[in-house]
Amino acid sequence: MLHRLINLYDKAVSINTVAAHCDIPCKIYDPISAQLATLSVIRFMDLIAELEGKDSLSVADHAKLSRLVAEKETHAEKAKHEVRVIWGDYIKQPQFDQFPDISELVHNIMLTGSACKQGIEREKGAKLLTLINEFATAFWATKKVSTYTATCPYPPEETVVYPKLQ
Repeated sequence: MLHRLINLYDKAVSINTVAAHCDIPCKIYDPISAQLATLSVIRFMDLIAELEGKDSLSVADHAKLSRLVAEKETHAEKAKHEVRVIWGDYIKQPQFDQFPDISELVHNIMLTGSACKQGIEREKGAKLLTLINEFATAFWATKKVSTYTATCPYPPEETVVYPKLQ
């Protein structure tokens, strides 16, 4: 009921709906969100593969599989979203000059992220992480921040690019 009243009020007063990240702009960008989402995609793929190895699935296993697939797809979309925000809001002509192939890299991330949503092949998740790590390296270079790689300390224990913060 309250929702209907608010909708009627919105229509009567013509309040515009807004959504942003971050059109102010906030200037807070970090590819770690995309990297973490991709690590989650790989982890979900690993857990799905564990279920696939069972001779038969219980009802609980089917429920778990449904949740894993839904979360894998949600996190693959989140990885794509986070990269799109940085590419669309942060990357400007100076960054394009520094990394002229950045748009092609982002396009490949979008395609690979979609492939991760469509399938359960771990190689696709690993490829997405490789591409997003490449994007993270370029991003930090535009900020004149050097990077290093390390194995993340949790499953799926993959290599991630991190900024060297002093």
